[in-house]
Amino acid sequence: MYADVILPLALASSYTYAVPAEMEEYIQFGMRVIVPFGKSKIYTAIVLRTHDVSPEMVEPKDIMQVLDPEPIITKEQLDLWQWIANYYQCTLGEIMKAALPSGLKLESETEVSYIEDYEADHVLKPKEQAALDYLSAQKKSVPLIELAKHLEMKNCLPLVKNLMEMGAVAIDENVKQKYKPKKEVYVTLNPELADEEKLHQVFDGLAKAKKQLHILMFYLNESHFLSKRDIKEISKKELMERCDCNSTAIKSLTDKKILVTYDKETGRTDLDANFRTQATHPLSEVQQKAYNEIAESFSTKQTTLLHGVTSSGKTEIYIHLIQEVIKSGKQALFLLPEIALTTQITMRLRRVFGAQLCVYHSKFSDAERVEIWNNMLRGKNCQVVLGVRSSVLLPFKDLGIVIVDEEHENSYKQYDPAPRYHARDTAIVLALQKKAKVLLGSATPSIESYFNAKSGKFGLVELTQRHEGIQLPEIIIADTKEAYRKKEMVQHFTPQLIKEMQEAFKHGEQVILFQNRRGFSPYIQCSQCAYVPRCSNCDVSLTYHRFANLLSCHYCGFTFQMPDKCPACGNPTLSPHGFGTEKIEEEVKEIFPDAKVARLDLDTATSRKNFEKIISDFESGETNVLVGTQMISKGLDFERVRVVGVMNADMMLNIADFRACERTYQLTSQVAGRAGRKGRRGVVVIQTAQPDHPVILQVKNYDYKGLYRSQINERYQFHYPPYYRLICIYVKGKDNDKVGEAANALATKLRSVFNERIYGPDVPPVSRIQNLNIRKIVLKLEREADIPASKKIAQEIINSIIGTGNYKSVFFHCDVDPA
Repeated sequence: MYADVILPLALASSYTYAVPAEMEEYIQFGMRVIVPFGKSKIYTAIVLRTHDVSPEMVEPKDIMQVLDPEPIITKEQLDLWQWIANYYQCTLGEIMKAALPSGLKLESETEVSYIEDYEADHVLKPKEQAALDYLSAQKKSVPLIELAKHLEMKNCLPLVKNLMEMGAVAIDENVKQKYKPKKEVYVTLNPELADEEKLHQVFDGLAKAKKQLHILMFYLNESHFLSKRDIKEISKKELMERCDCNSTAIKSLTDKKILVTYDKETGRTDLDANFRTQATHPLSEVQQKAYNEIAESFSTKQTTLLHGVTSSGKTEIYIHLIQEVIKSGKQALFLLPEIALTTQITMRLRRVFGAQLCVYHSKFSDAERVEIWNNMLRGKNCQVVLGVRSSVLLPFKDLGIVIVDEEHENSYKQYDPAPRYHARDTAIVLALQKKAKVLLGSATPSIESYFNAKSGKFGLVELTQRHEGIQLPEIIIADTKEAYRKKEMVQHFTPQLIKEMQEAFKHGEQVILFQNRRGFSPYIQCSQCAYVPRCSNCDVSLTYHRFANLLSCHYCGFTFQMPDKCPACGNPTLSPHGFGTEKIEEEVKEIFPDAKVARLDLDTATSRKNFEKIISDFESGETNVLVGTQMISKGLDFERVRVVGVMNADMMLNIADFRACERTYQLTSQVAGRAGRKGRRGVVVIQTAQPDHPVILQVKNYDYKGLYRSQINERYQFHYPPYYRLICIYVKGKDNDKVGEAANALATKLRSVFNERIYGPDVPPVSRIQNLNIRKIVLKLEREADIPASKKIAQEIINSIIGTGNYKSVFFHCDVDPA
């Protein structure tokens, strides 16, 4: 027997392995197996199929081990993986790597060990001697990565190979199981003592051991062991807490063979047994109308767009729809664009659905994600899944509805690494596969989704009123150009914004300040020689983070300490330019010294605990001002926020992207929607040097339809989505000349087939990332074109260039439907 397997690598096809005779009876599709690959690596692979056809021209290696008693992926999941691979031009191995939690993927790790009887016959180099000293002191094998870190070397493999040739060290590949089920010790009565007479003898024997007798009586009473009805399992931990005893007393009872202990697997995500759910809130008249329209739309359309203004009560409608679905025994998937939104929505959904709710995202531990995956395979709880992008790849059994909240968000699109899929579009395909319904929700829908709704492909339901008739915020446009001219600016604050903040603080209300750039300033510059520190790996200036006193690259993570003097001219004349969230936080503290300020960005929300504390402190009123990036712009609901300040709307407008106007409208409108959700009418101050820009005026007037009309006309005229499909082809490599040659050769071949549909190659604004030079080619295809055939031809042309010996050091990848 042979098995074709998927490896978690970017391989064009599956690999065939021989199945040892002892595994033939139970190996099947969807199980994980351990296989050797290459010279020495070992990987977890997934069985694609078994057969008896021996591969030609190659002697297959044996499967080393089967890891699962039953499949861990379903055939329906594989169908979705195949669609993603075909549509987004990636491999099944890349999808497997993205889909499975890390705990289900075993990969060998190279370890190095010192050979005790080695004697050097010559003087070793300093690094070689340092490596041997470190390995000798460890008294055990050390991962190669750990050794490299100790030696402060990026790649220590050549050094290790030299030491191997000398006979000084040995290397080995070791596979480690990452996931271990959580177990807890439980207590039960020895079955041999279950009759009344023997139990009385036990009671008599414990007459002088009052504590032990109390523990036994408590256990019998609480567990209902003797009645044999609704027997409750009791953990050792619970017994110790409720009987106010230590483990010694319980050990005495087990030594006397009165109680027996056993290990039980418990879930890390299990809800507290005392948790009580609450009934849903009744829908308002306007919400009920929208709910009925959605139900009616679902009778004829698979996908419906709910276009509802901010704070119109969309989440409550979602909850009622989910409730109907799970009553029928089906599952619901609630997708959010970012982890930042899950904290508040988790609480709302948990109150209604209790233990039926599972939350799935990367801030959860890997063990928790493995448990959710396994629970879904076994059909245990998980009726409602709340998660981010990767949740669409979970093993759903019986999906009834998918809700994609904030469907316009580009966070739903995966960029690097592959698979570069869009979760919203993948969710629609998943729902089609499962015969489920999809509800897309947004106050500012993407142009493509609104186009699909207006053209009849999707249903359309619109909610134009805020919940309970609360007014939409008043939007004030503050002209920064004029304020700077009149010298009215206080650091980066216009008089209008300062006035509204003062008014809010006077009434005990809160303020949100939005600046879509983290750090203190985007770059620093020497005032003497104009030197600007740049990343050594990427073609960008380094961002200054004052809190850590670091210069950091936001593309590759490269950092170094802020220098005291200019590295170029030696003068102490380095100064920050521009502003990010850190600087705004500092300025608020200077202007309003009594205000308590918090910052929410990737630098502060480093863990789930940190993020939840920032949100809960602001929600409870412990902080007055929240400064943040786009993490604060959507989905969050704060009662006391009256003022929202958009610090620099121009930064978003001036990005070289055909979606710049759409994104500016969406981000600005979404952050504006955080104001005045309860109580007094909110105020939004938008600071801009272009107060008459059409998009700024559309935001001010809540004119989404005006934005849509202007954008759809431009898209038609210049051949952009939704009228055309885009495929961006990126050419990357360390040798800039080779990358340029390869890109030109590829563009020429593509142009011979696709003619004027090919644009480029162009050098993107950031032309080097992580030491890889970049060129970009864009293929624009009409909606009516045969998209699968076009992708196949494009991929064949790319493969023909890859096969050319001159370009083996160059990498190519496609980004289908770039966001």
